[in-house]
Amino acid sequence: MADKTNFTKEEWTLLLESPMIAGMAVTAADPSGLWGLLKESFAGGSALTKAIAGADTNALVKAVVTDFSNSEGRSAARDGLKAKFAASQPSDLKVKAIDSLRQVAGLLDAKAPGDAAAFKAWLRQISQATAEAASEGGGLFGIGGVQVSDAEKATLTEISTALGA
Repeated sequence: MADKTNFTKEEWTLLLESPMIAGMAVTAADPSGLWGLLKESFAGGSALTKAIAGADTNALVKAVVTDFSNSEGRSAARDGLKAKFAASQPSDLKVKAIDSLRQVAGLLDAKAPGDAAAFKAWLRQISQATAEAASEGGGLFGIGGVQVSDAEKATLTEISTALGA
């Protein structure tokens, strides 16, 4: 089982960023206004909470979530995300997020092959939960519309491909 010691500081930061990146890719695919953005953000946070509390959670996932739960881990992830996405145009966010997930997949395959499948499945779950968190195309407060838009479905497929599924 891999843990923080198996990775360089930069690699570990990428793993810390990855749950947020998985959600960002979906959110950027079909922005759904302030209310939808809040719901989608909560979906990602909920995934972290479930992972830390889950008895059957993969050890590497648990290590990332545990590190993210302290201020040093959150700061590393936040600063890494700022560096990665700060100069991006909104239209570039999804492409950059998918590319980052591809890097995560390669890193996991190379340095944590025994944990890679479970970690990637967790990232797919986060992206799916994000897509399902808010209705798309509805009116105020997301009433009406569809649960997962075509753009989000396409992005979920891209995420799965990037993660090697």
